[in-house]
Amino acid sequence: MPTKPRLNINNRFVLVGDLLLTIATIFISFALRLEGSFFFFYLPVAYWMIGISLVVKPIIYSFFGLYRRLWAYASTRELILISYAVTIASGVLAVITIFFYSLRLIQPGLPRSIIIIDWLLSIIAIGGFRLALRLISETRGSVTRIMHNDSVKYVLVIGAGDAGALVVREMQKNPQLNLLPIGYLDDDPDKQKQHIHGVRVVGTLADLGRVLNTHHVDEVIIAIPSAGGNIVRQVSDICRLKGVAFRTMPGIFELIGGNVSVNRLREVDITDLLRRQPARLDIGLVGDSLRDKRVLVTGAGGSIGRELCRQIAHWQPAELDILGHGENSIFETLLELLDDNPTLSIRPIIADIRDLPRLQNVFESLHPQVVFHAAAHKHVPMMEANIEDAITNNIIGTRNVVDAAVASKVDRLVMISTDKAIRPISVMGATKRMAEMVVLEAAQRSGCAFSVVRFGNVLGSRGSVVPLFKNQIAKGGPITITHPEMMRYFMTIPEAVHLVLQAAAMGKGGEVFLLNMGKPIRILDLAEDLIRLSGLEPGKDIEIIFTGIRPGEKLSEDLWEEGVHYQPTAHEEVFRLAEEEYLMNNSLSATIDQLHTLAQSGDTTTILDLLDSAIPSANVRVMSSPDMTSVV
Repeated sequence: MPTKPRLNINNRFVLVGDLLLTIATIFISFALRLEGSFFFFYLPVAYWMIGISLVVKPIIYSFFGLYRRLWAYASTRELILISYAVTIASGVLAVITIFFYSLRLIQPGLPRSIIIIDWLLSIIAIGGFRLALRLISETRGSVTRIMHNDSVKYVLVIGAGDAGALVVREMQKNPQLNLLPIGYLDDDPDKQKQHIHGVRVVGTLADLGRVLNTHHVDEVIIAIPSAGGNIVRQVSDICRLKGVAFRTMPGIFELIGGNVSVNRLREVDITDLLRRQPARLDIGLVGDSLRDKRVLVTGAGGSIGRELCRQIAHWQPAELDILGHGENSIFETLLELLDDNPTLSIRPIIADIRDLPRLQNVFESLHPQVVFHAAAHKHVPMMEANIEDAITNNIIGTRNVVDAAVASKVDRLVMISTDKAIRPISVMGATKRMAEMVVLEAAQRSGCAFSVVRFGNVLGSRGSVVPLFKNQIAKGGPITITHPEMMRYFMTIPEAVHLVLQAAAMGKGGEVFLLNMGKPIRILDLAEDLIRLSGLEPGKDIEIIFTGIRPGEKLSEDLWEEGVHYQPTAHEEVFRLAEEEYLMNNSLSATIDQLHTLAQSGDTTTILDLLDSAIPSANVRVMSSPDMTSVV
């Protein structure tokens, strides 16, 4: 048998306090309203009111939940609730008192203003009592952890905006966190020397070094969710120099809905040090291209594909079809999407894009209007060891998707490509370049709005540098890198998906879109930062080994061919190549058929020769045996 919940001992104390305050407010009401002997003349009426109040008010207060709350966490919402409860209780008290007076049970008469005075005093007393409980709780918690807890950490908060204020309030309300805010830093001149939740703004971001020298600070928390990489790196560099730990608030996408808590603060990750301001979306354009449309995503179980599905779902498509080869990853994507979008029509499809009849059946039965083609093999060394599968999946699979899309009259198709497709020296890059040609040729031939999105490495995706480095660090090292000057363009998964969605909305057919990705980043810098952020020192705790640049390998990637110009678009951070080379229809089709035949026969030598001859500026044959553990 389940037991009834017992009254919280703290709320028993609150109940007793309310009863005493009820008695006091009635006596005070009579004393304020009456003077001298009149007060004692009306005492019998006061006793009647006290008796009725001691029965009526606790019942109504309980009905409004005033004895089921932790008043140490009281807020404006609770004050409004108290006002409602006291008003209803005073109204019921007035009705009962007047009823008894009409029966001549109460003598002499009751001054009507007593009810109003008692109502005002009750709001002040009941509300003030609970406010006092909150203040006592917070003060006692702060004093206790300072006096009796040697593990308390003194925290400096970067950012005195809404996020910073929320973080400070969370620390103050939860003494068990052992975090005590000692000040803010904020660049807003109007906030300097002001107090927010009792904590002073002690300077600007430029004063960080001085504050760390003059104040006892155990930890710095960056509470600026929209902070760019330059701010995070500036803070992290100074904190590392001073030997002070630092953390950051979750990113802007994690803050949607306002669910901010100190418990959700995470250690600064490598993505924080690299992130730029999130790419701006043309909301109207993207919304019009997706809302009420039937959308299909291939490779929906992968990192990019899953993020595409998340963001597409936000725009309320008529139906979202998630297609992938791995049943487990598609099942996980489905569960996540249904959990966040219970009313959205989502159809999971297990299919291999190399199976043309299966794809044709899917497109004919679902009639998608917008297709995002994210299915591909992307791991460079793995594709060097599996050339045949790279051909059949990345090239033949893309042709199958495009042919099925053209046959079913898909309105828009966007293929996700890579910077490794430019002057390719790897099988993966070459197959992605051929896949681009397939999409662009189909756009010219059919007049459909088919386009290509090309971007660099995606941080946090499966098989990318961050998971690999973390795994190597967890094992004690070493971290393996091919060359100390190896550089790559990087972007976050949300940025990549923003670009894809924007391209889908802007594409007219035959375009290659790319993002303004800033300057390329040294792989060595990433490795060293991640080692330090793990609490270790490069070269001392974790060794970095350079395996040597492979023949023909590029130290840096390009986003377009040398001599090819790009043009601005309606989106300030998205560019379009002015021209792009691809084989004519007959030549392209014949080359792909020949590659397919060679892949089926396992003739990898001829495949490499054909890729080099068919793709402008390709030099795939220079690639040596792949090193699976080194970062390219």
